[in-house]
Amino acid sequence: MVVGTVTLVALLAPLLAPHDPIRQAVFERLRPPGSAAHVLGTDHFGRDLLSRLMYGARVSLLVGVLSVAVASGAGTAAGVLAGYFGGILDQTLMAVVEVLMAFPLILLAIAIVAVLGGGVMNVMLAVGIANVPAFARLARAEIVRHRGREYVEAARALGAGHRRLITRHLLPNSWSPIIVLMTLKVSTAILTEATLSYLGLGISPPTPTWGTIIADGTRFLPRAPWISLAPGLAIVATVLGFNLLGDGIRDALDPRLRGEYASAAGD
Repeated sequence: MVVGTVTLVALLAPLLAPHDPIRQAVFERLRPPGSAAHVLGTDHFGRDLLSRLMYGARVSLLVGVLSVAVASGAGTAAGVLAGYFGGILDQTLMAVVEVLMAFPLILLAIAIVAVLGGGVMNVMLAVGIANVPAFARLARAEIVRHRGREYVEAARALGAGHRRLITRHLLPNSWSPIIVLMTLKVSTAILTEATLSYLGLGISPPTPTWGTIIADGTRFLPRAPWISLAPGLAIVATVLGFNLLGDGIRDALDPRLRGEYASAAGD
């Protein structure tokens, strides 16, 4: 419900937002929440905070979903190749992954953004590249776990080539944990994007993002705490929603957990 609500608000922001999110009204600056015109109040430029939150959700979800798509695509491909073929290819790819994992995710994202520059696409690529190692290691572990099983050997004995073994047998049986990780990593990507924007390294103003709104509000915390509080609560709710969604998908895709629930229900 949380993820669905945030997604709908992001998609329908042009229709739902009561004001232009970048329109300044100096005479209405720092208005507290509660008025009919500005439900969540205004910021130091008189911009409607509710409208900015709605448009900020679009940026957060866009970066979160697309960066995870980049990370899962590149990471899964690298992990599958490393786990299936092994040898020098495995050692080389995993060495690159280990080098990337030597850096904390946020520091790696900051370094990539510093090289590529700001903007939605660059932030998306930075967050995606920073999350590649997690998918590569998981995909490799799953492929190694399945590649020696009987159904794979049977398919190989029937003449299946590398491509068919990977796409028709190994990947379909390895998707469950990867899908769960994708869901959980969306929340990590949203947090990373907010951190980059808060530090001034993400999407440039006047585009509203949750991290930028929090950064703008820190200067006015004693006078107008609602500026930073509202986007902070939005981040907490969205991240919690994606984490709960990931837990639910994990429980639904894991037959062992389904068996435990069925046993508990029978008891």
